[in-house]
Amino acid sequence: MKKLLFISALLLFVLSSCGVQKDEYVQISGYAQGNSYTVKINMKGVQVPVETVRDSIDALVVQIDTTLSGYNKKSLLSRFNAGEKIPSTQMFLDMYRVAYRLWERSGGALDFGAAALYDAWGFGFRNSTFPTDEEVARLLEQCGMGHLPAELPVTDGYIDPAVMGYPRLNYNAIAQGYSCDIIAKYLYSLGVKDMLIDIGEIWCDGMSPSGQPWSVGVDRPVDRVDGEETEAGLSGVWSSEGKPAGIVTSGNYRKFYVRDGRKYAHTINPRTGYPVQHNLLSATVVSSTNAAESDAIATWCMVTGLHGAQVLILGDPNLEGYLIYTDDNGNMKEWASPGFALKSD
Repeated sequence: MKKLLFISALLLFVLSSCGVQKDEYVQISGYAQGNSYTVKINMKGVQVPVETVRDSIDALVVQIDTTLSGYNKKSLLSRFNAGEKIPSTQMFLDMYRVAYRLWERSGGALDFGAAALYDAWGFGFRNSTFPTDEEVARLLEQCGMGHLPAELPVTDGYIDPAVMGYPRLNYNAIAQGYSCDIIAKYLYSLGVKDMLIDIGEIWCDGMSPSGQPWSVGVDRPVDRVDGEETEAGLSGVWSSEGKPAGIVTSGNYRKFYVRDGRKYAHTINPRTGYPVQHNLLSATVVSSTNAAESDAIATWCMVTGLHGAQVLILGDPNLEGYLIYTDDNGNMKEWASPGFALKSD
């Protein structure tokens, strides 16, 4: 999540019919160092002014950035990772609890305490050189949630990383989904029923301005040769069917580098310490529970590979998923769980 230097904008459009209370859909957009976020909501029945909603969303976005962004050098997370004692805010403690539960649930496939390992491979918050096997082994022994307590110790309202041996945290696999959930919670408190929140990852509920369920395009994996994409387009369009859902796609086809003729993907298996090597190209996960879960489990799928991802998705009634992989001949194949509502583009 980039440091948020936002410029908000409002777009109001109205759908009405004779004798029926009008729907009032509002789009609130912000800018975050080249990345934009968009919130679309139906203001029907909401008692607070649109401007108040906009300002409140902006305030939440700033709070998330100054608390949890590893790219904002002044955030609480960056200060904690630098070894500084920080105030124990509710958001910081809540994110840690969510991360710890996911680490336990995944059996270590998701490890938010392995920031030093991600940095070593160049996919974290710091510039890095290519790690040696000895360096990887050392980091595996020194970092990870297994070295941290289930609850962050708080003394006189402060958290001191020195008490825990100066750990470093990385929430990249969950922060954007968590941000969607924070904003959704606020909107639900106002009585909003129709919403789409897009902060890189998506949470949606209810209907779109067209009166139809929200639709989200699912990318077809692409590779890049000399900076050019070899394929492009969508695999299809997913429909929310009017139900609450977080939808997130994770893949290894955009973030990688090549060294000595070998491709190193940005997904690191924190249990081995090395980038994954398997045939799963992308995982799109839908959770009816929250967007943070979709975000984390999409990454979990990319860590565990095709078969493990299928077992994971089919084993949870709150999840649906869509996986794109290559077969033994290098041909691109697709797999979808029974409830994943995908239509051809």
